[in-house]
Amino acid sequence: MKLNKIEPKFIKKNNPRIGLITLASDFRIEKDFNDIIYGKDIDLYSNRINCYNPLTNETLKKMADDIPEVTKNILPDQKLDCVAYGCTSGTIAAGYQSIYEKVNLAKPNTKVTTPITSAINALKTLKINKVSIFTPYTDEINQSVINYFKNEKIEISELSYFDIASDLDIGKVDPQHLFDVLVKQDLSNSDALFVSCTALPVLSIINDIEKKLGKVILSSNQTLIWDTLKQIDNQNKVDGYGVLFNS
Repeated sequence: MKLNKIEPKFIKKNNPRIGLITLASDFRIEKDFNDIIYGKDIDLYSNRINCYNPLTNETLKKMADDIPEVTKNILPDQKLDCVAYGCTSGTIAAGYQSIYEKVNLAKPNTKVTTPITSAINALKTLKINKVSIFTPYTDEINQSVINYFKNEKIEISELSYFDIASDLDIGKVDPQHLFDVLVKQDLSNSDALFVSCTALPVLSIINDIEKKLGKVILSSNQTLIWDTLKQIDNQNKVDGYGVLFNS
């Protein structure tokens, strides 16, 4: 038998690489990322992080301990351009700086974005400082959300919530019911509505809610994806997912 050795030729330039850390119980976030980046020259690689139910500030903070290992296993020994940490309340509990440092232990010199920091960036970009908030969380988590926004000098007019303690149950919320609930929110004293939690099925209904209410609608996944695209300097136009992508 004759053996033929052929020299391989390797690509010289990669697409921007996004590393997505998603909760092990999240049904939604990867779908939302793929809906927006499909057909664009962007590569998305995700890994799941162990989460603990019921959701409390303590369990959310504990979850972050696994970030270095989870990050390391996204394309081991390869560079990522940006890591998106897919947990809103988990970022508040652990702190952005802690998450940034844990990611960079595994992937040095990597940009990091999170749902809550991206939401603040979006509000500042849109020059909005008075919001209503909707969450699926329990009161314990809601109080942390409220304090976070207050510390960022964002005024909260109203907060409504489902009071769900399990991330698995959050992911099972019916999108039509969520739409019906959100379009009934009174935004007369707010410039925007922020819908918190990466597990809620919000992204696909944002456009319709904005048209119905005539106000800016932001969500955890929407702002996270928007900020991730900014971090990798992506200039692709994004339509159909809220006015934020036109800013």
